[in-house]
Amino acid sequence: MPALVRQLRGLGGCTHPVRLNGHRTEHELNPRTGEIGRVLHHLNSAELPAGHLLVRCNNRRATRCAACAEVYRRDTYQLITAGLRGGKGSPETVAQHPRVFATFTAPGFGPVHNRPTGRRGTVRPCRCGALHDQDDDVLGVPLDSATYDYEAAVLWNAHAGMLWRRFSIYLRREIAKRAGLTQRDFPKAARVSFAKVAEYQKRGAVHFHAVIRIDGPEGSQSAPPAWATAELLTDAIRAAARHAVVSGPVVDGRPHAFRFGRQLDVRPIRSADFEGPAELTERAVAAYIAKYATKGAEAATGTLDRPIKFLAELAHARITDHAAQMIRTAWRLGARKDLAELRLRAWAHMLGFRGHFSTKTRRYSTTLGALRNARAEWRRAQALAALPEEFRSVEVDQDDETTYVVAHWAFAGIGMTRGEEWLSASLAPALGTEGEPTHV
Repeated sequence: MPALVRQLRGLGGCTHPVRLNGHRTEHELNPRTGEIGRVLHHLNSAELPAGHLLVRCNNRRATRCAACAEVYRRDTYQLITAGLRGGKGSPETVAQHPRVFATFTAPGFGPVHNRPTGRRGTVRPCRCGALHDQDDDVLGVPLDSATYDYEAAVLWNAHAGMLWRRFSIYLRREIAKRAGLTQRDFPKAARVSFAKVAEYQKRGAVHFHAVIRIDGPEGSQSAPPAWATAELLTDAIRAAARHAVVSGPVVDGRPHAFRFGRQLDVRPIRSADFEGPAELTERAVAAYIAKYATKGAEAATGTLDRPIKFLAELAHARITDHAAQMIRTAWRLGARKDLAELRLRAWAHMLGFRGHFSTKTRRYSTTLGALRNARAEWRRAQALAALPEEFRSVEVDQDDETTYVVAHWAFAGIGMTRGEEWLSASLAPALGTEGEPTHV
């Protein structure tokens, strides 16, 4: 039992671990002669308490695995913060670069139940005449589903990623124009870096939150030119968002074209710690973006959190009627040969959106892979420290010896046995993984 507890504790609260069969052996190896020496460490899954090697599922969705989603959220928080304050390979001077927090919304596809607010934050009645609570289930539901443009809504989601790419191209052009530079000379003077996340609105349409920054030609490592200001960046973003458009397909004689909605919010980011909910600070922005990195369509619209193979599965799914109609529309459009490249049936559970939820430019900051590798190195060091003294005392000369690893793993399933589930649940309070994940 203690050995099984240690193995389950190593999952960090993951509720759907991947089970692997196989083995891993580390040998000493002389790179000059190719001679394989003694065994440093051997692991056989059959000898483990659970009978398999249990590996974290690393699912980013909070609805699928809260513990793994929390790790993903914290990594995203560190990634965004590194591009705002520095650290993780980015210099602290990056905090002095012009940067803004921008929100890009989707256009309208028909009136829906909402909570309109005035300039002073007062809530006004909905078009239906009711004053909805912020947790009202009807928010985002069309006032008239018969006239709501479900086809355009699904196709918008499918083209949202392409529209963002088009916007990023226009943004560089608009900044260059305001700086008096040609498009060819712009990369020699400055670089645009960003990190964005996709969020579903209640109505099921995707919109984007992004941190956008102007750097020098070497990214975060170099200072931006003197003409780069937050005001110039804001003006360029608004112009690029107006001009960006993606031509969509022609469906039954009806042409589609997609652009961002009229609601565009662009605000500069302050270089200060969190002081209150009204402050748009580095910490507040990073926490806000990281929060949505672990949420999909299921969190906002009540849809599915996994793909479907047959449309008949909707009959047994606990989803809203609005989400079900969006999925049916995506399924119907996915059957058309002229829309095959959109793969709408494969992404019907995501209401047509098939892009990555969090993306960034290469020079914005560190990467999620680098953060995971650092964590893996730390865990490897902890495992080495737990080995017997005779193995920990071995000093490996990089010039004479190295390590030769022989490993073979095969997929054996996903999840835990009932006993493992009970034991893992009893460990949750000690690990701090019970209930909803705590935000940084």
